[in-house]
Amino acid sequence: MDRQRLVILLEMAMMAALAIVFSQIKVFEMPQGGSVSLVMVPIALIAVRRGLAAGVVTGLVVGFLQLLLGSTVVHPVQLLLDYPLAFGALGLAGLFRLSGYEGTKQRIMVLWSGLFIGVIARFVCHFLSGIIWFGSYAPEGVPVWQYSLIYNITYLLPEMIIAGVVLTVVLSSASQLLLPTRDRVA
Repeated sequence: MDRQRLVILLEMAMMAALAIVFSQIKVFEMPQGGSVSLVMVPIALIAVRRGLAAGVVTGLVVGFLQLLLGSTVVHPVQLLLDYPLAFGALGLAGLFRLSGYEGTKQRIMVLWSGLFIGVIARFVCHFLSGIIWFGSYAPEGVPVWQYSLIYNITYLLPEMIIAGVVLTVVLSSASQLLLPTRDRVA
């Protein structure tokens, strides 16, 4: 295994571990699962730093670790949707690598665009799971799709905004954390 590949794997492992730690520090928690934390930050960071594959694999690892540390499971497909697939979807932020763009403003736009795509993909996973397996929690008279939409947006939107702000601050003050060494100007 070459040195560069080893470095990337080590970064992915560290970001997965950091995501698990951050997931335990919750701003608030929803009654049927989901919470606002900083779990998205390390996954999005590795995705925009190292690309799509690194982001998705790190997200998958985080999802499986979330399962091991305690989760709500009602069906095997729901397990996949709410954990490995949802967190792996955050890795789609790696569709846009920051190293391909010049200037802080352009990189901030790319960062937020990637984060938005990753969160939309994560939302789709949770939304489908909510419709199929958690519809019984919808108040009487509220369509299941509407309940799932509102429920999931309630925690994913604030979590995305917090993660985006944190990553913007990191990009503005310590961009070396988001850009691999070979992509930085000395």
